Amino acid sequence: MIVLIIVYGILTLLSIFHIILYGSRPVKSLSWLLIVLIFPFIGILLYIVFGINRRRIKIYTLKQTIRRRLYDYNFRDHKIKEPKLEFEDKQRKKLSRLLRTSSNFATQQDNEVAVLYNGKKTFDIIFEELQKAERFIHVQYYIFEEGELLDKLYDLFKSKIEQGIEVRILYDAIGSYSFREKSAKKFKKIGAKVYPILPLNFGSFLYTLNYRNHRKIIVIDGKVGFTGGVNISDKYIKPESELGIWDDTHVLLRGPVVDNLHRVFIKDYYFASNKELLLKDEYLPDIEKQGDIPVQIVAGGPDADHPSIMQQYIAMINLAEDYIYISNPYFIPNSAMLEALRISALSGVNIKLLVPKKSDSWLAKHSMLSFFEELLFLGIEIYQQKDDFLHSKVIVMDGKMASVGSGNFDHRSFEHNFETNALIYNNKIAEGICKNFIEDCEKGTALDYETYKKRSLRRKLSEGVARFFSPLL
Repeated sequence: MIVLIIVYGILTLLSIFHIILYGSRPVKSLSWLLIVLIFPFIGILLYIVFGINRRRIKIYTLKQTIRRRLYDYNFRDHKIKEPKLEFEDKQRKKLSRLLRTSSNFATQQDNEVAVLYNGKKTFDIIFEELQKAERFIHVQYYIFEEGELLDKLYDLFKSKIEQGIEVRILYDAIGSYSFREKSAKKFKKIGAKVYPILPLNFGSFLYTLNYRNHRKIIVIDGKVGFTGGVNISDKYIKPESELGIWDDTHVLLRGPVVDNLHRVFIKDYYFASNKELLLKDEYLPDIEKQGDIPVQIVAGGPDADHPSIMQQYIAMINLAEDYIYISNPYFIPNSAMLEALRISALSGVNIKLLVPKKSDSWLAKHSMLSFFEELLFLGIEIYQQKDDFLHSKVIVMDGKMASVGSGNFDHRSFEHNFETNALIYNNKIAEGICKNFIEDCEKGTALDYETYKKRSLRRKLSEGVARFFSPLL
């Protein structure tokens, strides 16, 4: 017993020392200190797995970040074409320049964009485009889940591979846990090249468990691309639980921007396969003008020098002059994001927030609810979608630009996950997304400040506990 107490004391002191030395933010560090002190051993274990800022310690830097940064140093500009695009509009110019520096991709002009709202329609169009593939299909998803869609994908890939089409698949080892054994082997047997991203291997477990690849990307022949929030799961086409159908937003891209989206896949594929570098003309063909819409790919991850997803969202909030509308299933802003919202709201910008009423996570839901009283007090309008589970990650600003992608408004997307957004600089697209957003708000339930602040003490305590554990999210 004495030995156990001594071990516990040493581990606790080491954890506290590490939190103080390497903590990224005071509020988050304080939360971890309390978790370590309140929950003997369990708190220490949680901190080791989920709390350590591995970007700032040597072993992580040597084994993970340096390799990916060396890739960027050697290949980031490999045959990439920088467009001669300079926005006259100051908002667009400032945001585009920021994200070029932060995320390494410039805004590409001359694209065609189709915004996809309905899950069934989204997959109908995805399969229609996949059928047209002539050379290769590259697919990357956080979730591959057993069901009708996966079976249909298997049949299509089998047919395409028999025609000589190359098929490469990346999946997240945690998000696609049910896919990783039987189904992955099934796809490999027909000739698809299938690799897990950040697999749970001995020696890298503590790194890979907390740092997930949350991207959703399809690239066909290097000329057609899809990205957004939709995963390969039947949840998007039929209700499988009390959450209903998962309501999400995706985009179909044609034009030069597909090259940038493809480079995100190629980098991840290189590290997942550990052998195949696809930076070749056959995979990165010259792409002719397809439209007149400027689009910028925003790719973020724990290996990056800057938190580009967070910077994109904060910049859009700060730059908004008339309105900023946000749709997100996990709205758990950090202190920087919260302050940006405060300043924008107090300066008279109309802010609307659309979130799900139901959630697939008790902790995420109640942590999100804990912010609502303050946001409502600031005049921010909050709407809850009633019928299905809102899973869209969308921001639209001033009718000038809109973002559709995989990045949530939480610590995980900002700091731990590999994410990809498509930022579209086009009035027509932005106004269309805005119209759809308003329609969803009108179908939902508007929260009222006076009513919300009178919620029960039990509810407030639940929210407080969830917010306390928000560093785990």
